[in-house]
Amino acid sequence: MFWQHFRKSVIVSSSLIVVLCLFLVVMNYSEKPYFLLQPMLGQSFSRTWMFSRAPHKAFRPHYGYLSVPSQKPLKLHCEVCSIVSSSGQMLDREAGPDIDQSSCIWRMNNAPTRGFERDVGHRTDLRVVSHTSVPLLIQKPQHFFGQGNETVYVVWGPFRNMRQDGKGIVYNMLKQAVENYPHARIYVTTEERMNYCDTVFKKETGKDRIQSGSYLSTGWFTLILAMDMCKEIRVYGMINDTYCKSESFRKVPYHYYEAGSRDECAEYLLHESAPYGGHRFITEKAVFAKWAKSHPIKFLSPEWQLS
Repeated sequence: MFWQHFRKSVIVSSSLIVVLCLFLVVMNYSEKPYFLLQPMLGQSFSRTWMFSRAPHKAFRPHYGYLSVPSQKPLKLHCEVCSIVSSSGQMLDREAGPDIDQSSCIWRMNNAPTRGFERDVGHRTDLRVVSHTSVPLLIQKPQHFFGQGNETVYVVWGPFRNMRQDGKGIVYNMLKQAVENYPHARIYVTTEERMNYCDTVFKKETGKDRIQSGSYLSTGWFTLILAMDMCKEIRVYGMINDTYCKSESFRKVPYHYYEAGSRDECAEYLLHESAPYGGHRFITEKAVFAKWAKSHPIKFLSPEWQLS
């Protein structure tokens, strides 16, 4: 009798262990956000555990992005990154529920979610921010940096604005924000990383960025960052380099949250032909299409047909 009970206990225990292991393996490879498991496993179940699976590069520090003001490298890895464009293409696509299913949701600059959740989703895990957009964030510090906001901010900009000797105007703003909101997680690109992004532009286009009078876009910095940190990338609302000349051309505002603002394609064409100070949006999109052939990148809403 004792051995029968003992065998049953062993079988039940083994079955529970197998089920639990399968559950953890499935969830660790799932695209579902980690916080869906917290009600069952408690607060100790963290995002760090979800993305610590070896041998992938989960633990590799990204030294091109340093925290303000402690100068610690960014440590972040995501299974599926949904990068949400600020384009008016996001309007009326109802992509929000799909975006919300991703492990990490990235946005750019000060693009809002409130009032646009159906199209752009709710959560924001990371924002890539241009040095020129930092003042827009500072205008609403409680919203962007206040307690309970777990968003990671990665701010890019030229050395003159990001220098840390007291003369960097933008860096000073960010440092003050961290002093006012100690929980804020703000990182800035190093000068070496900025130079690297310029080098990539020249390698891919054959043009020197400075000599050609170009400024890299926030989208450029976002894609380069994502290729380092995301196992899979889904980009929403970004048009390809031929879209504005296609029959399916859709006239939309440059930003989805600026109704009645300048037309997106008109803005792109203006920048592409500007002799100085323009973002080469169309050129960049052609490079992104090239990257998508060798990286797990998908472009959605509208979907890109890669040749």
